Amino acid sequence: MNGFNEWRVTPSNTAKNTYNPIRAIVDGMKLTPNPEKAMIPLSIGDPTTFGNLPPPQIAVDSIIEGVQSKIFNGYAPSAGYKESREAVAQYLTKNGSRTKAEDVFLVSGCSSAIEHAISVLLDPGDNILIPRPGFSLYRTLCISQGMQVKSYNCLPERMWEVDLSHLESLIDERTKAIVVVNPSNPCGSNFTADHVRDIIEVAKKNKLPIIADEIYAGMTFKPLEFTSCCSQSEDVPILTCGGISKIFLVPGWRLGWVVMHDRKNIFGEEFRRGLMSLTQRTLGACTIVQSILPKLLENADNEYMDKAVGLIQSNAEIAFSRMSNMRGLKPVTPQAAFYMMVGISLRNFPKFKNEVEFTEAMVSEQSVFCLPASCFDYPGFFRIVLTVPEEKLKEACDRMEEFCNANYVP
Repeated sequence: MNGFNEWRVTPSNTAKNTYNPIRAIVDGMKLTPNPEKAMIPLSIGDPTTFGNLPPPQIAVDSIIEGVQSKIFNGYAPSAGYKESREAVAQYLTKNGSRTKAEDVFLVSGCSSAIEHAISVLLDPGDNILIPRPGFSLYRTLCISQGMQVKSYNCLPERMWEVDLSHLESLIDERTKAIVVVNPSNPCGSNFTADHVRDIIEVAKKNKLPIIADEIYAGMTFKPLEFTSCCSQSEDVPILTCGGISKIFLVPGWRLGWVVMHDRKNIFGEEFRRGLMSLTQRTLGACTIVQSILPKLLENADNEYMDKAVGLIQSNAEIAFSRMSNMRGLKPVTPQAAFYMMVGISLRNFPKFKNEVEFTEAMVSEQSVFCLPASCFDYPGFFRIVLTVPEEKLKEACDRMEEFCNANYVP
């Protein structure tokens, strides 16, 4: 008889090694809001939470039209419909890309794009360089697959620019890629063209490809401009990860892309086939959402986007101005995306051992929840989300100021 005499069902190493720092830290926090004050969550990076940032009407109308057409209910090619890939290629030309439809691979959200980019570049035992502070998904994906991560520092005193010397010092023979997140979650930063070129020069010198996480491209605050990695590189091969979730405020629609930029043909056809093979593991992104890409992306630069980004920028200016004058806090000017990082002078708050206890107490005393930046491998700071309605943001600032005044020790 083949088989076993007893059950041997255990979780795989991939499952056991999958760890999300945000969930681990937040789930371990003591979060008991003040019952006399309504909770104001400044922690959730979901622009739909409060209902004040709806998607553009063209997106809603196009989705309804796509469903009613009944022609997008089946499978698409694993890398996406040709017309949809072409729409992404044309859209990215606005950021200085020279992209063809065959360079575009449509996937289920930007998180899936990141997973594809990592999986096509790294084997178990290889390492990848990621920013600190940084979004935790890179660490989660790599460690679960037996890959290693090394975190390079970004500098708050320089608007979160990359510490280039530290970045280069981390490179070894098992390093396979540099991750560049611009604009940044959690920092809300936006790199200048000069700084993007400086990063690319490090990659070129060390013959390393770049994974450019540009999900917040197009969400920079005026008068700043976004600079894509691919627009500045002639020699370094780049995988750009993006999607519609942030620029059109529809994270639940799960449509992203990973795009090859390779002017010197360094990746080669075998690499392209490998990326295509990875898309066959999931059999493609949602066909209904793919179907609206040509119309949606053609109308991306419009009054709707100006209004949405303008609202977030206004909130950023309010929050930065208010928190700059709060005792013991030092915010870093946000330049893009949804976020602002705020430093805490913990020596002036001796009641709290770290920023986790600080943010816990802000919940219990004031019912305002901000994410402790240990979630992003950066203790001593917390992150706030700027997509909240203005009146709630002002109320949250009032409460945070009251909290700081009550707990500050000169």
